[in-house]
Amino acid sequence: MSTLVRHLKGHLFLYDAAPMPAYGSAAGIRLLLIFLLVEGVIGPRFMLFNLLRLPQPPALVRVVVLIALTLFLVRRFARLSLRSIGLRPWREWSVTERSYFVQTLVIANVVFGLVYAGRVLALIGHPNRWGTGLFVLLLSLLWGFHQELMYRGILQTELVRRWGPVPGVLVANLVFTFGPLHFYHFQRHAPLPMFAAIFAIGLLFAIIFRRSGNLAIVGILHGLGDWYIDGLGSFTI
Repeated sequence: MSTLVRHLKGHLFLYDAAPMPAYGSAAGIRLLLIFLLVEGVIGPRFMLFNLLRLPQPPALVRVVVLIALTLFLVRRFARLSLRSIGLRPWREWSVTERSYFVQTLVIANVVFGLVYAGRVLALIGHPNRWGTGLFVLLLSLLWGFHQELMYRGILQTELVRRWGPVPGVLVANLVFTFGPLHFYHFQRHAPLPMFAAIFAIGLLFAIIFRRSGNLAIVGILHGLGDWYIDGLGSFTI
């Protein structure tokens, strides 16, 4: 296979086929319980704090706690390696994965940079805001990774094991779109276009993850998109 083809395969979802999850049903049930606990009971907005009328911890604290707790539970409660949910070190990535990741980072920054040029220029033009911009970037990357960890790494992985690739991917993405993470969009006027966009973007990440089995790729790209779309919203001309 030519080098050029290897560098283009990722854009056609032609990774080395990700194997079906090999763990048993008991570990699968534990994964679903982890998802329900972290996403449904604790929640990204720490719902218990709201019920007890306690102040919300800072966003950075919340996301770090949620990621650390989730990874700990996968290892200790589900008794699975992190590779089982798509977390592999860079040295184990294929040429196609590495090339696609680097290319997509460049393309995404160019496209988003043009679409949100006003926000980018506003940030660049105010050096005193660079520290805040970098902090928001870090926060966006962590939240993007957290969402992909929950909905692709845990939920999609288990549903694919139970029901197969197509039903597993579609149901996990429906929960991602209409579940507790984005439920607040129902409060908006004409929310259907927003849900359609969330479903489409989520489906793209779901297919990339299913084909590559690489959680880091979709987690970082998700976070980068969040930074441009939401994180830079406060930087206007």
